[in-house]
Amino acid sequence: MSMSKQKLELTWIGKDARPKLEPRILLGDPEKSYHAKHRVSGADFFDNQLIFGDNLLALRALEQEYTGKVKCVFIDPPYNTGSAFTHYDDGVEHSIWLSLIRDRLEIIRRLLSEDGSLWITIDDNECHYLKVLCDEILGRANFVASIAWQKVYTSKNSAKLFSAMHDHVLVYAKAKDNWHLNQLPRSEKQDRAYSNPDNDPRGLWKSTPLHARNFYSQGSYEVTSPTGRTFSPPPGRYWAISRESFDNLQNDGRLWWGRDGTGTPNKKSFLSEVKQGVSPSTIWFYDEAGHNAEAKNEINSLALSKDVFITPKPEKLIRQVLTIATNPGDLVLDSFAGSGTTGAVAHKMGRRWIMVELGEHCHTHIIPRLKKVIDGEDQGGISKAVNWQGGGGFRYYRLAPSLLQQDRWGQWIINKDYNAEMLAAAICKLEGFTYAPSDAHYWQHGKSTENDFIYVTTQSLTPEQLQALSDEVGEGRSLLVCCSAFRGDANRYANLTVKKIPKMVLSRCEWGHDDYSLNVENLPMQEKAAPKQAVTPQQAGLFEEQRGKDSAEGAA
Repeated sequence: MSMSKQKLELTWIGKDARPKLEPRILLGDPEKSYHAKHRVSGADFFDNQLIFGDNLLALRALEQEYTGKVKCVFIDPPYNTGSAFTHYDDGVEHSIWLSLIRDRLEIIRRLLSEDGSLWITIDDNECHYLKVLCDEILGRANFVASIAWQKVYTSKNSAKLFSAMHDHVLVYAKAKDNWHLNQLPRSEKQDRAYSNPDNDPRGLWKSTPLHARNFYSQGSYEVTSPTGRTFSPPPGRYWAISRESFDNLQNDGRLWWGRDGTGTPNKKSFLSEVKQGVSPSTIWFYDEAGHNAEAKNEINSLALSKDVFITPKPEKLIRQVLTIATNPGDLVLDSFAGSGTTGAVAHKMGRRWIMVELGEHCHTHIIPRLKKVIDGEDQGGISKAVNWQGGGGFRYYRLAPSLLQQDRWGQWIINKDYNAEMLAAAICKLEGFTYAPSDAHYWQHGKSTENDFIYVTTQSLTPEQLQALSDEVGEGRSLLVCCSAFRGDANRYANLTVKKIPKMVLSRCEWGHDDYSLNVENLPMQEKAAPKQAVTPQQAGLFEEQRGKDSAEGAA
């Protein structure tokens, strides 16, 4: 890996190879969807989406409808610790990982709203390369922070070198000038610093020193306490305010001279006058943002099937992110859903959500977990803190199969699993039309503007049928006609554009490619005596099923 000095971009093996992704349609499954039997509050959301399928194809499928609409993306991608790449050298492993992440980040950036933000958890192994990659894709000026999250609360004496106790959370805004973060709520510990020993009617307060080390030209004067004792700033320090300001505080009863009136003066800072929120810091300790062991306990407490997650993320961590980055009703996306924590927390916090997961635990863990959330049975995690009572729902979708498949002669044909409705929706998406079939006009399957429509059919159209279409469309409107074949001169109809399927889309995408996840079992074994070969992203596929995280990092 090297870094260009001129463009400040990462370079790696296979960087220029980009997949030609097919924009698949999503197929709903009412049997796997779920919603509460009644509304619990007026803020219940039922249009949340759980998508089963390859996450790169799923992101591509979401582009048309959700570009610029996602307020917050939280992802917990595979950390590339090396455990998934036994047979390859670090350079090849690293190149594959960078390509996998890059392809996803490019789509995620397009999905983010102009006031949206991206949050990525990562460890030291790839953090700094990922930072430069994010600078390249989202813009270095849009970098917000690198947060250190304390994922374990005890060090391990078994560590060969340093005992890793934190992960990084990289934070980027889509456009930092447009991004506004929310403050975190004040903690009980912070409020406990306030008291009212003199029964001030203005309420709780805490004392703040009035002298500082910094030089202040008006900060050298003598003051007298109510008991007649005089005070000057300690040696090498100065009063932080002018004499006039000091007198104003005294006249307003905002100075504290100690219980007997003989102490050094301090300013009284009232709780009612301080900010009711706290600016987020770049260090998140486990007591405020949870830890790995807590996350595993949350999963285990739900009594789902066998635990398959090495390092799930705790609900407190996601709550911290969503508190800062979103408001109720905002849309949250997690394309590496894992155990479904992001969706569960977003649901409890009144945010809308979309999650994507390819692994079978989408069915064995995520769906049962979300059902418990919706039914109000999940009282772990942040439930009690937000007084979660249940409600809302989600819709389950799976990615449709590829639109085209090869017949026994190797010719590309329309997939036999596609019915007329699926075909029309798929062609609409490929051509940039919104699928919106009309009850009034059989030839209106979708539209791109109020006067531009699309018609999809597997028929072979005659000149008479084309003329009839042209007459019905009329002047002032245009129609894209997608058919298997046609006869006559299609150019004679001013308001029609006629294309043949599948020829019209053959060169657009990689057809029949269903898995862009990094499934290492599909990679060829490297010969021991052979020189090391670079593996391209096309050879490797791309990545979700192999979620080799930083092995067994839960707290002892």
